[in-house]
Amino acid sequence: MGSQEVSSTVDWQGKHVTVAGLGVSGIPAARALHERGALVTVVNDGDDERARAQAAELEALGITVRLGDGATLPPSTELVVTAPGWQPDKPLFLAAAEAGVPVWGDVELAWRLRGDDGREPAPWLAVTGTNGKTTTVRMLASILEAAGLRTAAVGNIGVSLLDAVLGEREYDILAVELSSYQLHWAPSLRAHSAAVLNLAPDHLDWHGSMAAYAADKGRVYEGNTVACVYNAADPATEDLVREADVEEGCRAIGFTLGAPGPSQLGVVDGILVDRAFVANRQKQAQELAEVTDVDPPAPHNIANALAAAALARAFGVEPAAVRDGLRAFRPDAHRIEHVADIDEVRYVDDSKATNTHATEASLAAYDSIVWIAGGLAKGATFDELVTGAAKRLRGVVLIGSDRALIREALTRHAPEVPVVDLDRTDTGAMSEAVARAAELARPGDTVLLAPACASMDMFTNYNKRGEAFADAVRARADESA
Repeated sequence: MGSQEVSSTVDWQGKHVTVAGLGVSGIPAARALHERGALVTVVNDGDDERARAQAAELEALGITVRLGDGATLPPSTELVVTAPGWQPDKPLFLAAAEAGVPVWGDVELAWRLRGDDGREPAPWLAVTGTNGKTTTVRMLASILEAAGLRTAAVGNIGVSLLDAVLGEREYDILAVELSSYQLHWAPSLRAHSAAVLNLAPDHLDWHGSMAAYAADKGRVYEGNTVACVYNAADPATEDLVREADVEEGCRAIGFTLGAPGPSQLGVVDGILVDRAFVANRQKQAQELAEVTDVDPPAPHNIANALAAAALARAFGVEPAAVRDGLRAFRPDAHRIEHVADIDEVRYVDDSKATNTHATEASLAAYDSIVWIAGGLAKGATFDELVTGAAKRLRGVVLIGSDRALIREALTRHAPEVPVVDLDRTDTGAMSEAVARAAELARPGDTVLLAPACASMDMFTNYNKRGEAFADAVRARADESA
């Protein structure tokens, strides 16, 4: 479709649109298009009880729904709007390409529909990266709220962008989390400012290669007007800035855990400082907050705070609001969440660490660790992770279907570290894992659930895995009380 703006010019009346997928994005897309007079057909691979209930609600509105057949392009389709997770090589999209039918994601649709009700559309501050997106976006929203701005954390965070853009509430600015999937299907998105937090191999089965994955992440910088925020410790993110086609005057702004150079935010003597959005960035630095204002003050979380601060400052937010917003922020459950201290051992739930990059950051936050790891590896390798963490490991407890991959890496790179291999994948394994970890731990240690793997071999999702860990820890705390 190119990148021409069509939000105010599309005549949806009678336009045949196929929506691919029910769910968080598909249902709002179908409703929005139907309300604008489009002839909507929803196709969905699944045909379970939940899908049938969702289909019944849409059909009551006059929307056509085809369950159990997400592969065939309906006749007369003029546009496909897809849920972000559907892979680009699905037959539906191949048929659309052959027929010359454009494919948009929910983000693209939201971008093009914003302002079609006559209201001034709110600009977007966008965040992507392999890890840290949700935390950074929520920190950003907290900072913006502290500045007195009407805002919301939306996008891949679980709040539909369509609902935010088309809802009754008006916003001054939106803090938007975007996945690589969403960016792949959003060719005309143009954010006010955007950040790529980091890049590490992930979802390569979907994108096909690391280069394609990085390119989709880099789309977030296209057309930025004020700032492209990158991670000075991750050169690949700066490379994406260099390759981006941005508006005249848009600046590259780095963040670093060290002392910042000009046009960077960083840390000096426990203070988060800004040398980017000051009058004389060659000689001046503006204090924003203290490291202790960030919860928790782990290195990777400080990096998240700096990225959020950079985006907020790009929008003109004052330093005091950065400080107040970071102080008010509380992390989501299962993200480096302190559960309990038992016999001078700290128990921490980072079930959200579902890949090696996230787990590397989690392990770096503690000095002496009994590590609980394992699950579905999703094609990951663990040699680099284990090599970097070996000196911090008091012991390791392995669970899950692909635990052997981690055990083999430990054998190669940390042979002196005691390993408990639990040959079970039932949900009750977590209680045993916590018990065995407690046996390995010494006063001052941290028992850390940071699995480096997905959860679906044993649990519904990472939340359930984290809850099982926390329940087991609390039960142990009650016993020792």
